[in-house]
Amino acid sequence: MADSTRSERTKQLRKERRRRLTLWFTINTSLLAAIGLVILIGLRLDAWDLPSAPIDKAAENTQAETIVEDVPIVEVKETLSKGEAYKPPGSSTAGTEKKVSLTFVGDLIHAGRVADVVAKQGHDYPYTYVKDRFMNDDLTISNVETPITSRGTPAQDKTFVYKSSPKMAKALKDAGMDIVNLANNHILDQGQQGLIDTFEHLSKANVSYVGAGRNEEQAYKPVIVTRNGIRIAVLGFSRVIPEVSWYAGKNKPGVAATYDSTKAVKAIKQAAKQSDLVIVIAHWGVERQDKPIPYQRELARAYIDAGADLIIGGHPHVLQGFEQYKNKWIVYSLGNFIFTRATEPKTWETMMLQAECTATGACELQMKPYYTELGRAVPLTGAKGQALIKRVESISYHTRISSEGIITYQP
Repeated sequence: MADSTRSERTKQLRKERRRRLTLWFTINTSLLAAIGLVILIGLRLDAWDLPSAPIDKAAENTQAETIVEDVPIVEVKETLSKGEAYKPPGSSTAGTEKKVSLTFVGDLIHAGRVADVVAKQGHDYPYTYVKDRFMNDDLTISNVETPITSRGTPAQDKTFVYKSSPKMAKALKDAGMDIVNLANNHILDQGQQGLIDTFEHLSKANVSYVGAGRNEEQAYKPVIVTRNGIRIAVLGFSRVIPEVSWYAGKNKPGVAATYDSTKAVKAIKQAAKQSDLVIVIAHWGVERQDKPIPYQRELARAYIDAGADLIIGGHPHVLQGFEQYKNKWIVYSLGNFIFTRATEPKTWETMMLQAECTATGACELQMKPYYTELGRAVPLTGAKGQALIKRVESISYHTRISSEGIITYQP
């Protein structure tokens, strides 16, 4: 009888232990589930707060009708070395594809009436509103439409002949400029002496150049740099050259011509073998014309077929549109950026083009509207900035440009 009673008590104790253990497990499981739910809700709320695209606060101010000239664009507040990718606080690049951040602007001169401005305001004055971006991207590229020299013999039979102070070269470097294109119709305005001086002043300032050289080999040779682990090749060609004597020769300084695309195509193919990303700066088209003429589109396709990933055009002194071919972007003209003032209002409109490109050559583009003052480019904000975005969209091919300037293909 005693054994039976003891056995019964043992069973009850075991049962009570199982009940307590089950209760403890149920309470803790519910508590963990509740904590997990709180964390999940928090994450979802954070996700809802993230913008789907970069926001240009200036573009949001659609009521503004005047051009803001006293508020500089600040893309990144931190000071970075070129090639050091900007990372917002708390961000991580783990598991993401490597990219490079590029900036392009149009024609630059410190000559003509601009020379009077920089003589008074300083040679850094033209870049007041863009220096922050230029300094903090991975690579900044433009077209220098002037010899940089204090010497030379002015070209004959030309309506406009330019010469910019050697101080321009240092100003470009101080502003964050990395590579300039010299393949254009003004670079020999002061003859071969002016061209050679340009090479020397740019080299002394540590600004690389493409599109011209001491001989043909150098003129067609790309500048290749590595940024964020991506090898980038940049080349420059011109189809607007005043006379054949400007062409670079076997032993003669000059410009990389592309009236016949053979040499340019060969150079692009070679550059593609040596790099991940190939960028071509093209000087072409008809001045003050909104749309490219047939040969621009033909050359662009030939360049892309040869291996170019992004084509940036200039020369017309006005903006021309965008087009995509084989998933590669063509920007037909960036217009003037730092230039003298013509009477045609369209020549005052310009942009800063920003690109993010991968090692496979895929590029995402964003235009930032700007206005070319005499001797300085300033942000074009509010309603006028939005109007410029819409105008560029209207002259582009199968392209949509959002209010933030994001450029996408539109079938």
